[in-house]
Amino acid sequence: MAEHLSQSELDYPFKLLEYFNGFRVSKVIFSACELGVFDLLLRSQEPLSAQHVARELSTSVDGMERLLDALVGIEILEVETTDGTAFYSSTDVANLYLAKGSAKSLHDMIIYQSQTIYPLWNNMVDAVREGKNQNEKTFGLPSEDTFQAIYRSEEEMLKFMGLMNSSWVLDGRDIVTAFNLSCFQTIVDLGGCTGALAREMAKEYPSSSVIVFDLPQVVETAQKHFSQENDSVVFQTGDFFSGEIPAADLYVLARIIHDWAEEKSLTLLKKIYDTCKPAQLSFSSWQAVASCWWRPCCLRTDEVPSWLRSSPSTCWCRCRAGSVRRQSTPTCSRRPDFKTFRCVGPASRTTPSWPSDELRPTPGRSREESKEHLT
Repeated sequence: MAEHLSQSELDYPFKLLEYFNGFRVSKVIFSACELGVFDLLLRSQEPLSAQHVARELSTSVDGMERLLDALVGIEILEVETTDGTAFYSSTDVANLYLAKGSAKSLHDMIIYQSQTIYPLWNNMVDAVREGKNQNEKTFGLPSEDTFQAIYRSEEEMLKFMGLMNSSWVLDGRDIVTAFNLSCFQTIVDLGGCTGALAREMAKEYPSSSVIVFDLPQVVETAQKHFSQENDSVVFQTGDFFSGEIPAADLYVLARIIHDWAEEKSLTLLKKIYDTCKPAQLSFSSWQAVASCWWRPCCLRTDEVPSWLRSSPSTCWCRCRAGSVRRQSTPTCSRRPDFKTFRCVGPASRTTPSWPSDELRPTPGRSREESKEHLT
């Protein structure tokens, strides 16, 4: 590793020190959000002194001055001095993302990171030793069911739902436009929480019916506390593990699979496989489907256009409950430049070979990486 480092990095470990002290930067931002610093500065029509901010937010002057100076140091606030007194104002970035009032506010995400994620990470050593989450040690809650801890009260549920809502502020639209999904008549966002991602899909694809499917208490809280400006999104209640899921042409699993053990994830994927509607797609729609490598597992042989059913160079893989298991053929697992991808599902379902050079499975991820991801 040392041969890749410059002499200056070896003489003084700038990056290591940056990593060591990264938690301090996080806590400075977390603390300012929790205290309401950015909200106060956004409401103010002029820069404020540390004394003024401390008085408004009921803090010590010395502590607030140190916090404001730290925020200036990381370029989140700006400062100007008049007659020996420092006056602080927010940058455009702080006003846009850190204050509650902005449409792109990440405030709820930051609060959850500060009050829930950060304390859990303080017990990371024990998590590595024990191989389990640290809800019990951190919050005195049973560690078996993560969501039982998350939904233990309406207050905690709102924090988590605020996190999920904020998480789509930055990349929700990019995700729903990464591929053209207009060919799907019914889209179901499983575990869609507040409906933030579903609303982005409804805006982009107005001819599609978009459904959010989540637990009854989640749907009730979402409709009560979070804006539902797009009335075209429909909320349905249920448990996607223990009950039926709505029939659809496309299912969205955003930040779902990673929460569960493989056995439960495979159970859910099999349920989606069995429930997904047969496809009736045009040539252009097939291109969109081919781009989304998870979709072909929901297609039967008689639904595949004849021009897609065979290829001179084919990589066969086995679909088992929605997961991809590769056979150890050189074309499939060894060569990053393979030309086609063919997936064989259970019994009567067979998917087509995909002309792969033009249709990347995932933006930013190579085909080989995408296959590795599912293996």
